[in-house]
Amino acid sequence: MDILSIIKFINGILWNYVLIFLLCGTGVYYTFRLRFVQVRYFTKALSQVFGGIKFFGEKAGKEGMSSFQSLATAIAAQVGTGNLAGAATAIVSGGPGAILWMWMSAFFGMGTIFAEAILAQVYKKKDLDGQVVGGPAYYISSGFGSKKLAVFFSVAIIAALGFIGNMVQSNSISDAFEKAFNIPNLYVGIGLAILGGLIFFGGISRIASFTEKVVPIMAVLYIAGGLCVLFMNIDMIVPAFKMIFVGAFNPKAATGGLIGATVKEAVRYGVARGLFSNEAGMGSTPHAHAVAKVRYPAEQGLAAMIGVFVDTFVALNMSVFVILTTGVLDGQTTGIALTQKAFTSAFGDFGNTFVAICLFFFAFSTVVGWYYFGEANVRYLFKLKGLTPYRILVMFFIVLGATLRVELVWELADTFNGLMVIPNLIALLGLAKIVSRELERYSVHEKQTISEARVGEVHLD
Repeated sequence: MDILSIIKFINGILWNYVLIFLLCGTGVYYTFRLRFVQVRYFTKALSQVFGGIKFFGEKAGKEGMSSFQSLATAIAAQVGTGNLAGAATAIVSGGPGAILWMWMSAFFGMGTIFAEAILAQVYKKKDLDGQVVGGPAYYISSGFGSKKLAVFFSVAIIAALGFIGNMVQSNSISDAFEKAFNIPNLYVGIGLAILGGLIFFGGISRIASFTEKVVPIMAVLYIAGGLCVLFMNIDMIVPAFKMIFVGAFNPKAATGGLIGATVKEAVRYGVARGLFSNEAGMGSTPHAHAVAKVRYPAEQGLAAMIGVFVDTFVALNMSVFVILTTGVLDGQTTGIALTQKAFTSAFGDFGNTFVAICLFFFAFSTVVGWYYFGEANVRYLFKLKGLTPYRILVMFFIVLGATLRVELVWELADTFNGLMVIPNLIALLGLAKIVSRELERYSVHEKQTISEARVGEVHLD
């Protein structure tokens, strides 16, 4: 058995069984422990996030960044190639019904990511440079009390996201640009590395400035394109919903036997792709939420929930319905090729160009987000002396990823992604009391605010 077969076997166990149950179980646990916080506080979370959108917000610095800048950095990492390719893979592998299970995993994932953001806020610190830092390594070591697990997590996430993960992202961009514009992969890789370096070496202020501008633009661009396709095929929207709900319990009936998936496969691929896309419980996005300047940790928990909502129920759903309403599902085409096929059926040759441009925004913003998550752990392990070597190495891996066509790289990314989840979930479950306490503190504050507002209204009358 060769190394690729071994890695695939490990990933099959990790992602198809162990992590699905652990991630979903953690989400269900927090959803019930926090009494469906994602439902009770959803409108509050929406008003908090969308009331704070600014293209030119306050400049981020050592003290951290605004709540919206932190959320934008998190979404930059969450909304990536998975939103364009992951939905297509789930549909082809598990049938349209996989999407219902994807929605379910995202719903419970909102509870998990709420807890992650709170713990990141509670246990954040200042490093030797005076910069605010935080994330799972900090709450695993300081809160859960395990230095070894924290180190294991840090090493895994630096490898998974900073190096191998960013190779995967640059590979996706270079492939799309070669097909759409005939630009050689190496040139694309070098260009991406230079662009990335300009942001990386600019520190937290440049990262925050980039994400707060790019994330809203890329979201509007993709949603607008998707809505155009849906309006062109408006009569197919109801049948698309029918395919999803029927397919969740009878996959073969949903596509007339075109995709021979079982209910087990629909659940497996829907949950796995949903969790991989929105990153709830994986321990990545807490690094961005840790540095938000908020009064109560639970405020950033609410913002984090909106990140999962935008990733799955907005961006990923757009890909889903574009594919299902255009009738391009043939059971063979999958991944980014199926998404391109769907947009091409509506926009003609411009469809390839549109997907390539969207993929650039999605994947490059993920590169920036993942770089930052890795940086937080480099600071944890090596302090300031590790930053410059890390930045140079990330740029090198971006170029390397653009030129390689090695399946092993993709499989290794899945492995390290899976490994970093385990210590994060152990700490999340062990620190549940802290999360409950912080939500209660915020709830008391909200009740007092409402009560004071009512008293003020009475006096005005």
